[in-house]
Amino acid sequence: MKHRELREAVCEANREIARTNLAILTWGNASGADRAAGVMAIKPSGIAYDLLRPEDIVVLSIETGARVEGPGRPSSDTPTHLHLYRAFPNVGGIVHTHSPYATAWAQAGLEIPCFGTTHADTFHGAVPLTRMLTEKEVRGDYEENTGRVIEERFREGGLDPQHLPGVLVAGHAPFAWGATAEKALEHARVIEEVARMALLTVTLNPAANPLPGYVLDKHFLRKHGPGAYYGQPA
Repeated sequence: MKHRELREAVCEANREIARTNLAILTWGNASGADRAAGVMAIKPSGIAYDLLRPEDIVVLSIETGARVEGPGRPSSDTPTHLHLYRAFPNVGGIVHTHSPYATAWAQAGLEIPCFGTTHADTFHGAVPLTRMLTEKEVRGDYEENTGRVIEERFREGGLDPQHLPGVLVAGHAPFAWGATAEKALEHARVIEEVARMALLTVTLNPAANPLPGYVLDKHFLRKHGPGAYYGQPA
C-alpha cells in the first residue's frame, strides 16, 4: 500500500472524530497532506468511522485533485480540503466536523470571542466566522466555494492561519487545521470546547468582555512562536 503512514494517520484521525464526540453518524472528515509527495489523503464518503480501514483512505494530488490511490469516492468535502491546502501552504492536516457547540455559533452567525486564557492558549483571538455563501456560490461549485470563503476571510481580515487554526463557516460548521491530521483534530477539539465555554460565559454574563490583549498575547505567545517556553524542548 502506497503512502501507508499518511493513510494510517488519516484513518486514525477520522476514527478519533467519533471517539471524541465531535460528530455523529458520518458528519465529519479528516485529511492529511504529504507536501513532499504532493498528495493529500481523506476519508471516503459516507463510510462509518468504526468500519474505516487505512486501505479505504483515498489519496489525491493536491495540485490537480486527481486520484492517486484508494478504491472509494472521496469525501464530498474534498474540494474544500484541497482549496485550503493550496491556499495555506503550512497546513498539513484538516478536520471538518459538525460538533454541536461550535456549529451553534456558526448557525447563529457569530464568531467565538476569546473570553479567557483557555481559548488564548490555542487561538490568538476570536475563532473567525466567514460570510454566508451567496446563492450563486451554493448552486455552483459549493464545496470549492466553501474553501474560497474561508481563504477570503483570512486574506481580507489579515489573519494568520497558523495563529488561528480554525474557522466557522456561516450557517454551516467548523473547519480546523494544523501541521498534521492529529494536530488538526486537537484544534477541532479546542474549538468545540471553547465554543461551549463561550456559550456558558454569555449565559452567565451577556455583557462579558473579551480577554484583554496583553493577557491574550502572553498566553498565546508563551506556547507559540520563537519565544515560546511552555513544555519541554524538542
